[in-house]
Amino acid sequence: MSIRFDGKVVLITGAGAGLGRVHALAFAARGAKVVINDFGGSRDGTGSSTTAAQAVVDEIRKAGGTAIANGANVADAEQVQAMVDQAMAEFGRIDILVNNAGILRDKSFAKSQPEDFKLVLDVHLMGSINCSKAVWDVMRAQNYGRILMTTSAAGLYGNFGQANYGSAKMALVGLMNVLSVEGRKNNIKVNTIAPVAATRMTEDVLPAEALQRIQPERVTPGVLYLCSEEAPTKVILAAGGGTFSTATIMETAPVHLPDTELSPEGVAARFGQIADWNTARAYNEVNEQVQMFLAPVAG
Repeated sequence: MSIRFDGKVVLITGAGAGLGRVHALAFAARGAKVVINDFGGSRDGTGSSTTAAQAVVDEIRKAGGTAIANGANVADAEQVQAMVDQAMAEFGRIDILVNNAGILRDKSFAKSQPEDFKLVLDVHLMGSINCSKAVWDVMRAQNYGRILMTTSAAGLYGNFGQANYGSAKMALVGLMNVLSVEGRKNNIKVNTIAPVAATRMTEDVLPAEALQRIQPERVTPGVLYLCSEEAPTKVILAAGGGTFSTATIMETAPVHLPDTELSPEGVAARFGQIADWNTARAYNEVNEQVQMFLAPVAG
């Protein structure tokens, strides 16, 4: 079955270069109308320009597609709302949101300043919240929507010098978890991509040979699938170099300590059993997890 986006409108943030640009071109090639958002700042978030966004629009139009540019700063809720208003005025609907915009302020935690955290969280986390909030009622009214977050292995697993970035990226997983539950009754599916790709965010982190193997084009097929009509929901899809896997949060089976063992020493004595990953499972919703902890009490 061919995955197409004819008649669909896609809003992609940070789409002036790198992953966002490749996603935009791919959506347009499969029939979507695309809103190209890019603040046009440098990698650390300074400066602004609409040149990059317009260049991608020109590429899409040259290939026979439909696109418009917008230079909104995703960290500014009013600018985001104006962008959504522009898209609605132009196209009358928004079916897909790809939250891709991001910046880096990499420093060890010892050298980080509060401002470094605020700026990164404002763009990655608040930017995704602002954009998702601005399209949410549109998608609810349509009874159709696809929202994609962009996380990172730095958040899922940790990476030296990226406490701010990792914090923001892991928070997006929590946002996906909740929105996937709240959007279910209105056919709004919310997923997360965890890309490994050669972009300006990684250009000085990985050797040239590795960068050649992980071009953005080798991530985008996963993005399009997660935004398709038949997409799953609440999925973290890791993608890089044409290789894909899914990640999830798991817990080991609960171990109930009777009152006679309920002490720090009791936890220490049973910790091998508590931390036995052979018993691990994933939960679909919070109530499933809570019930597992209430069961021994009820029994």
